[in-house]
Amino acid sequence: MLEKLEAIHQRYLEIEQQMNEPGIMSDMKRYIKISKDYKDLQPVVAAYKTYKNLLDNIAHAKDIIANEKDEDFRDMAKAELPTFLEQKDQMEEDIRVLLIPAYPQDSNNVIIEIRAGTGGD
Repeated sequence: MLEKLEAIHQRYLEIEQQMNEPGIMSDMKRYIKISKDYKDLQPVVAAYKTYKNLLDNIAHAKDIIANEKDEDFRDMAKAELPTFLEQKDQMEEDIRVLLIPAYPQDSNNVIIEIRAGTGGD
């Protein structure tokens, strides 16, 4: 999953670079598509950054537990580690939901006409 998130992050950075090019505004259809893709990737990239930070925190806490000489510091890391692991499980579930492809018709517009009813009891 981490490789897929890294690939999405790289795509996000590529799109960001394309949006900064001065000639992109001349082709509005391309600009709209790029900006929509950029907007769609933002929640996934934000979740990826949070997840990566959480993995770093878990690794750091495990390193402290294994190598630290100060007992209070190790106790603090031992207390935080279960919280980090619980957050990791929740983040993985949230990321799986974010990676589900969107239904293609979700972005289409719709017109609804509401009329008053006649008759009835």
